[in-house]
Amino acid sequence: MFKAALFDMDGVVVDSEPLHNKAYYQMFDDVNIEVSDELYASFTGQSTLEICKQLIDHFKLPLGPQTLVDIKRHHFKHLFDTDTSLSLIDGVHELIKDYHSHGMTLVLASSASMTNINRVFERFDLNQYFVAKISGADLKASKPHPEIFEKAAELSGHIPNDCFVIEDSTNGIAAAKAAGLYCVGFDSFHSEDQDYDKADLVVSDFKAIHYEQLEAKLATA
Repeated sequence: MFKAALFDMDGVVVDSEPLHNKAYYQMFDDVNIEVSDELYASFTGQSTLEICKQLIDHFKLPLGPQTLVDIKRHHFKHLFDTDTSLSLIDGVHELIKDYHSHGMTLVLASSASMTNINRVFERFDLNQYFVAKISGADLKASKPHPEIFEKAAELSGHIPNDCFVIEDSTNGIAAAKAAGLYCVGFDSFHSEDQDYDKADLVVSDFKAIHYEQLEAKLATA
């Protein structure tokens, strides 16, 4: 059985996609660009900075990427502080507590900024369960590059074969597999138009991967 679980955050731990969506589209309006649903879906799992770099290249914007990042984060902070609909993904709190009670090491590996990660963890009192948090915004490369999960595995203190990833995006799953890690794809209505083909296991309900259920699945794989 695995000894460490490496969690993505947006779409896996917290249902923040609606707030990110609103913040991005407010930013798009501010800089007068029209982003298609297909292009927006391709950004899932990537850092805000990487997304803004792609937007500048795609739309030939006469702006620096950090300018777009700052605009988007300004909108997101306002929404985070005022939108009461923000909640944890159904069943994830129970999953986190189940893994923690079985002595598993938990690490958060998210493309979100550390500021947003800390906001979420403080709001939902999650720090007590995790030994480390890592932000893709602080790294050289964004998902689907494997760097974030390679570093998350190191932070867990376990060898890669003893770690697995829970991800909901095409880019995140690709990053996990490029890092040589077992990956559980979480396929929910929160993450649209994502490809789970590369995941080792795909679930739509966290009850399916509670400690004993996951152990049983691995034993018969």
